[in-house]
Amino acid sequence: MKPNKLIIATLISGAIFGCSDQSSNTSTQEQTKPQEKAKVESTSAKPSQQTQNLLLAEWAGPYQGVPAFDKVKLKDLKPALKEAMASNLKEIESIANNSEPATFENTIVEMERAGKSLNRIFTYWGIWSSNTSTPEFREIQAEMAPKISAFFSKINQNEKLFLRVETVYKSDEMKQLRPDQQRLVNLTYNGFARNGATLKGDAKKRYAEINQKLAELHTKFANNILADEENYVLYLNKEQIGGLPESIVKAAAAAANEREQDGKYAITNTRSSMDPFLTYSTERELRKKVWSTYYNRGDNGDNHDNNAIIAEILKLRHERVNLLGYPNYASWRLEDRMAKKPENAIKLMEAVWPAAIARVKQEVADMQTLAAKSGQIDAIKPWDYRHYAEKVRKAKYALDSDEVKQYLQLDKLREAMFYVAGRLFNFKFTPVKEGSVPVFHPDVKVWEVTKLGSGEHVGLWYLDPFSRKGKRSGAWATSYRSHTTFDGKQNVLASNNSNFIKPSPGEPVLVSWDDAETFFHEFGHALHALSSNVAYPTLNGGVRDYTEFQSQLLENWLATDEVISQFLVHHKTGEPMPAELINKIKKAATFNEGFKTTEYLASALVDMKLHTSDPKDIDADKFERETLAALNMPEEIVMRHRTPHFGHIFSGEGYSAGYYGYMWAEVLTADAAEAFAEAPGGFYDKALAAKLVEHLFSVRNAVDPADAYRAFRGKDASVEALMRARGFPVTR
Repeated sequence: MKPNKLIIATLISGAIFGCSDQSSNTSTQEQTKPQEKAKVESTSAKPSQQTQNLLLAEWAGPYQGVPAFDKVKLKDLKPALKEAMASNLKEIESIANNSEPATFENTIVEMERAGKSLNRIFTYWGIWSSNTSTPEFREIQAEMAPKISAFFSKINQNEKLFLRVETVYKSDEMKQLRPDQQRLVNLTYNGFARNGATLKGDAKKRYAEINQKLAELHTKFANNILADEENYVLYLNKEQIGGLPESIVKAAAAAANEREQDGKYAITNTRSSMDPFLTYSTERELRKKVWSTYYNRGDNGDNHDNNAIIAEILKLRHERVNLLGYPNYASWRLEDRMAKKPENAIKLMEAVWPAAIARVKQEVADMQTLAAKSGQIDAIKPWDYRHYAEKVRKAKYALDSDEVKQYLQLDKLREAMFYVAGRLFNFKFTPVKEGSVPVFHPDVKVWEVTKLGSGEHVGLWYLDPFSRKGKRSGAWATSYRSHTTFDGKQNVLASNNSNFIKPSPGEPVLVSWDDAETFFHEFGHALHALSSNVAYPTLNGGVRDYTEFQSQLLENWLATDEVISQFLVHHKTGEPMPAELINKIKKAATFNEGFKTTEYLASALVDMKLHTSDPKDIDADKFERETLAALNMPEEIVMRHRTPHFGHIFSGEGYSAGYYGYMWAEVLTADAAEAFAEAPGGFYDKALAAKLVEHLFSVRNAVDPADAYRAFRGKDASVEALMRARGFPVTR
């Protein structure tokens, strides 16, 4: 079991807030965006003969074994965790107390091999936490999260184990290892050193105490958000649905029926429900109500208010890194990432910020003109922005978002993704026989992934597309098992999870262009996992400000001619999207970019400033207001994630002081997209696609990201490509 406790802390918090929505959306584990979970993915190891607990059992069945989602019981979770942790500690003690001199094989590789039964339990934990959460699970989660943190602290603070790791790290043998093995040793050593292994006495004890308390607070923060999402549902009658397209009305009726409110229309407190309502509803006061409910999650002054929790989390994080000698949390966080220093991340964001808010000013002026004509004479408010932006879109480009949705069927988009995966990655997706692979909900479907031509088995892909009670909002990717070869070739079990509103029986699922991009984005994470060719589990991890790059890049294939002509067909007539509409979409590609960039950057900048400031006596709401005021934040927009529900950074530590990573990765994305645009074969150029898979997908974290990108592109990426992609002026 690898000792990166912050990765595990994200998982046990129940958040997995990676890639939760579109901004580049996510995702992204290392929701554990899903990518961070890579370190806790593995297969088999037999439970003790004394137990019949299925959570501990090796995965049985086809495809090298699959999770028994249909048979495991929540009541078995606590005893399974206790037994698996005890077993894992015995494994660790065996490695630490080995009388033989420390070597790569008997120390590093044995650590990679340890903890398989615990890894399997965390797969089930992730499903209960993110996909099927219940009050019963949340009670267990709250009890066990600090205990799991204490367990990992025992490993991370095992002095004998660290000494053996350090011996390998400094040994002559290290120089003889393969490059990927050297990187594994470096990652393992740094995982210990950066997480308290070098501390002594009271400092070491305090470090462990802080981690336990943070695990408890992260869990509470995440559950408070989920409670507000579940408890605040707006029910409308027929007179209150003015302006809503038929597809949204039907989905809202289905959501109300699901909640036993027949004859009404439910607007749930999630982005997938809020966003289209604010775009189309002609009822301004209802728009304000829906907007306020959504953006006040965790900030209602009740039992689920998160402000005090935020303050405590920030203080504990600051204290913890101070024990290690870092001036602030962000300095510690970015040390092993591409940005290296907070100053570098801030420099990138501040380079884009002026252009973003300048574009917002133009967008608001256009909206205000239309608002005045319609009789709305006061200023544009945040609950008006989406509504009037849609009107401006129609006026400027004659582009109706609802018209576009008629060509964006979820099933067809899925087939489009499979087509792209075949052309670029040589993958084939075939539905498995219903019932042959256990699933945790009837909505979940499974496909086998093979290599085109050879038929070589790669793994399975699970899709859980629809919103439901107990499922966290947003979209994300995760893996239940990752590719490795050090103990025999192991296949991949990858998963994509969305929150589309389930339609009435027989009705198609129609989505917006932004949602379609998000669907492609999260599939990019799955392809990253499925493409893996690394030997060791740890190397399936990732660097936070890089792991969004691959998924962001895949968004570009949605707008390719090949996808549009074959898969974007009208859900009633089957006719392909007309050329006139395609041209409108492409002309409007950077429309509303001021809004999208500003709401994202505001969140990223507040995140960074929260984690570079002294948190003593901090008031989270006041800090947010004052920071945005200092940035000249346009009053017509709010942060994409206000601090009281900023799950990316407070439901775990996957994205804390790291939300900037979406933009850092987008610099790479924009540059790589230009490479495909310039290639002889365009976005389906075979030679460039092969380089993409070889250097940017298959190596995962076995190669330093900067080196990997240079191997693909032949140069470093620059911010100019990003500015061009967003339609902002490029200045040098």
